[in-house]
Amino acid sequence: MRHGKKINHLGRTASHRKAMLSNMAASLILHKRVSTTVAKAKALRKYVEPLLTKAKNDTTHSRRTVFAYLQDKESVKELFDQVAGKIANRPGGYTRILKTGYRIGDNAEMCVIELVDYNEDMQSSAGTAATGTKRTRRRGGKKSSDEATASAAPAAEVPANTESSDDAQTETKDAE
Repeated sequence: MRHGKKINHLGRTASHRKAMLSNMAASLILHKRVSTTVAKAKALRKYVEPLLTKAKNDTTHSRRTVFAYLQDKESVKELFDQVAGKIANRPGGYTRILKTGYRIGDNAEMCVIELVDYNEDMQSSAGTAATGTKRTRRRGGKKSSDEATASAAPAAEVPANTESSDDAQTETKDAE
């Protein structure tokens, strides 16, 4: 039985896997984006996100702890100087995996893993979507105050005793 054994060994020994993830994490921090297989990206996400969380607290102890994982002075400096400032108010989920297709040689599923706060294209589209109205999952949810006043206003404008009340109703429907 495989109870409690959910680490992906990636077909490597423990020392090779540790060195590979350390190098990939350093490259991700320096270049903000790495192209790799989906299995390696998922393993890298579990490896690097705790390091990014630790980088929010800039102390000597946290710098030494992160250096023990990365073994690269430049990436530690980049992480604590630039990256930590950008992710300071994010509660988690610092990386994004975007699948890109299959590799030609062996048909392995490829992807790009990137730091979320450094992709300007995604930030601009998310910024425009966030400015819209708040969505709800409820089907018969309560209308907002703007919608309630907009639906009540045309009913008050319709004349009560005129011969062309049907025309007035169609004009108000067209105006909506």
